[in-house]
Amino acid sequence: MKIVVTGTRGIPNILGGVETHCEELFPRIAAHGYDITIVRRTYYVKDNLKEYKGVKLVDISAPNTKSIEAIFHTFKAAWAAKFRLKADVLHIQNIGPALMAPFARLLGLKVVLIIHSLNYKHEKWGKFAKFMLKLGEKWGCRFANEVIVISEIIKNNVMKATNRKDVHLIYNGVPEPNFIQDTHYLDQLGVEPQKYFFAMGRFVPEKNFHQLIEAFSQLDNRNGYKLVLAGDTDFEDKYSRNLKQMALEHKVILTGFIKGEKLHELLTHAFAFVLPSLHEGLPIALLEAMSYHLPAIVSDIPANLAIKLQQNSYFQTGSVEQLREKMRELIDKKPKKQNYPLDDYQWNNVALQTIKVYEKLNMK
Repeated sequence: MKIVVTGTRGIPNILGGVETHCEELFPRIAAHGYDITIVRRTYYVKDNLKEYKGVKLVDISAPNTKSIEAIFHTFKAAWAAKFRLKADVLHIQNIGPALMAPFARLLGLKVVLIIHSLNYKHEKWGKFAKFMLKLGEKWGCRFANEVIVISEIIKNNVMKATNRKDVHLIYNGVPEPNFIQDTHYLDQLGVEPQKYFFAMGRFVPEKNFHQLIEAFSQLDNRNGYKLVLAGDTDFEDKYSRNLKQMALEHKVILTGFIKGEKLHELLTHAFAFVLPSLHEGLPIALLEAMSYHLPAIVSDIPANLAIKLQQNSYFQTGSVEQLREKMRELIDKKPKKQNYPLDDYQWNNVALQTIKVYEKLNMK
């Protein structure tokens, strides 16, 4: 079976939760003997790789425009999958690209759709874009041979919105932690081990980092604790520019987009992890922080509540005051590292469950 993956910017080392998902998952599926090709968007590619850990890489251009990039690229990827790559299956990532599911089926491809997030709930999209995303959800669930979701919350929403009942629930995974004892990168940033709150993600409104910075700035006595924010934006806009300016004014340390040892070093030595998001599917960033045993402060959105942290880890979504007080409590109490149950979030199991979905296609 030859599988082409589209709807992602690409792998490896490209910003985004979907991209992290693909980078972890598809090499594991390829290791089981499946022929996997990921179609990358040329604009985001900074290497000349043709293969990564057994996954073939094909680069196809698309307009670098937020509203049409994913859909246009998926159209070209579906065409290439059929006529250039001779694929059997098109595996589409998320509901925007799912607008091309009917087109892929017309080409004779079998389609697997995975829904990572209910994107039409995100603040960055206007009314027309949200309409198109809902249409992508509807068409994707109608025309895909198989549909996967990454959380119970998304599953319930999708089944209610589209009336599709045969939806596969397969969680995101978390990689094995790589504890870095050296502090060279921390020294470069000017932070001390166990003396900083850490957050990471894309600089978009739904991540709510502006309220995190506001809450941190209101701490009257930080006792030397700092805030480190790792990430960036795909499309520089008013929100991301204002966020960076706000961080600069309040002496928040911005690392930019990082992966690998720099990220692992920050996770190893952080005092606590903060995720103030307004919307999530199943947050890989939180799972990764949990694998490093970090105390966590997270918003009480359904996706975060589903992970079932201790109740005192949650604050009311959007409440700067509660977030500030949670940070103050941690500074005062200095909690120990925590052990979290992560058996449900193992990438090897995610790969095996996804392979079962592929095998089901052969029976149709």
